[in-house]
Amino acid sequence: MVSKILIANRGEIALRVLRACKELGIATVAVHSTADADAMHVRLADESVCIGPPPSRDSYLNIHQIVAACEITGADAVHPGYGFLSENAKFADILEAHGITFIGPTAEHIRLMGDKITAKQTALELGIPVVPGSDGEVRPENAMEIAKTIGFPVLIKATAGGGGRGMKVARTEADLDEAVATARTEAAAAFGNDAVYMEKYLEKPRHIEIQVLGDGAGNAIHLGERDCSLQRRHQKVWEEANSPALTVEQRMKIGEVCAAAMRKLKYRGAGTIEFLYENGEFYFIEMNTRLQVEHPVTEAITGIDLVNEQIRIASGDGLSVSQSDVVFQGHAIECRINAEDPRTFVPSPGTITTFHTPGGLGVRVDSGAYAGYKIPPYYDSLIGKLIVHGRTREECIKRLSRVLDEFVVDGIKTTLPLFQDLVKNEDILAGNYDIHWLEKYLAGDNA
Repeated sequence: MVSKILIANRGEIALRVLRACKELGIATVAVHSTADADAMHVRLADESVCIGPPPSRDSYLNIHQIVAACEITGADAVHPGYGFLSENAKFADILEAHGITFIGPTAEHIRLMGDKITAKQTALELGIPVVPGSDGEVRPENAMEIAKTIGFPVLIKATAGGGGRGMKVARTEADLDEAVATARTEAAAAFGNDAVYMEKYLEKPRHIEIQVLGDGAGNAIHLGERDCSLQRRHQKVWEEANSPALTVEQRMKIGEVCAAAMRKLKYRGAGTIEFLYENGEFYFIEMNTRLQVEHPVTEAITGIDLVNEQIRIASGDGLSVSQSDVVFQGHAIECRINAEDPRTFVPSPGTITTFHTPGGLGVRVDSGAYAGYKIPPYYDSLIGKLIVHGRTREECIKRLSRVLDEFVVDGIKTTLPLFQDLVKNEDILAGNYDIHWLEKYLAGDNA
């Protein structure tokens, strides 16, 4: 087992990793920008190192500063959390060159899955079903030919993309040129790479993702699926496990397809294979080679600590469970609580004057916030995650409705009122929604 882990992140995920380390008896190092000096994970860590000013490029994305912090403190491993450097192959390479363990997959696998075109080609080779689309990069001169082969509507996506940036829909031939040009411009601005590719646009799919764990030596398992279809601007808002749309047979079949693929790949660590699901068919869209924001719902229904598993695997101890050990129990839902206006979604940084979290059976809150904490304006607006578990989906939603009324955050605006509305909606109660549902709901159109 590694002896000291530097947590190269901030906010709730930094605190989540710190808790896992403490339970394993591993010393912790928190790194932080000057804006995060009073963060909860900084207060609780065994050691802390300031790595720069507020802009991420000067602190949380500054590889040299993070490596220096490892050397100063003697940290022999780094957990990257999610976001920031978690899927940066160069970072993984540099840590390895310095003899520091990267708690994640190999740099090779990060690169393989980091480019959407390569990832799709790899998925095909591994036997994972994919969305019909282009074999490679789409350029203005070949876009129309490829689109006609696929069939309209089509979706243009950045090859290095994420979070919905560099993504445009062309419903007809007349829309195509502008969609390609706009996607390329957005991709260049967001990722420094204007390459795009094309896929068939599915009208009413659900977003289903499979959690996998691999030991890097050819052993891999799946931990079922999460339904992340409730999204705004391609950002997940509400996630649940299991999906109300899948049968047990469908769940186990696609789970085994993913686990088998990870065995072939000799994948190491935690990963998530994401699909669009429509009319009984799964279509691969991407693989995230890191821990997901929504991992707690999987932990709730399996009882397996994913961060603990990540650390075990990185230490060379392999998986603590086999596929036959994985038992799914009950239902779990996660709501992402953001410091945003619940109507306009404009960020609402500021000082939290009151912070009271709900409790009771089956309730978990992952947050680094506290009364008196000042939310900086420089980072993602996520301030916490509310996770509720019940024996059934119906019980889970009733519990969620209760705890949402108990959750008090004063001094700033949050998205809590949105979830208080959602738990009363008939479509949500019935599990009848797709990836476009929330956008329509927010626009006043539930058709």
